[in-house]
Amino acid sequence: MADIFLDFPINTPVERVFQAVSTPKGLDCWWTKCSQGKPVLGTEYKLWFGPEYDWRAKVTKCTKDTEFEFKIMGANDDWVGTHIGFRLESRNGVTWVSFWHTGWPNANEHYRISCNCWAMYLRILRRHLEHGESVPYESRLDA
Repeated sequence: MADIFLDFPINTPVERVFQAVSTPKGLDCWWTKCSQGKPVLGTEYKLWFGPEYDWRAKVTKCTKDTEFEFKIMGANDDWVGTHIGFRLESRNGVTWVSFWHTGWPNANEHYRISCNCWAMYLRILRRHLEHGESVPYESRLDA
């Protein structure tokens, strides 16, 4: 199996980062086009990226302001069964984020593309929280 791990700081309180990675309103600011769900263990999320990418995920970890994780239940074949998660730690007013996307069946082309895409999306998350930047969904992969 192949995994993606990224660690980085965001210069904002941990509560704001948790909201951005765990709520539909937050996710839609930096990752999804439109999502639905509640940050509650066992809840199903709808993660919509367009008509061909209407995905589903289940919340598998949810500890307020500390940890949030999805298990992908419906998506492209190589994403199904993978886990996308965030562990958050406050250090002197800065939030340290440990991100993972684990359980890929192999390091295929889609995995390698996703490694790059996650870095771009997480940069958008950081810029949004630190500077209030908003990147339209259609432009996010070019930001």
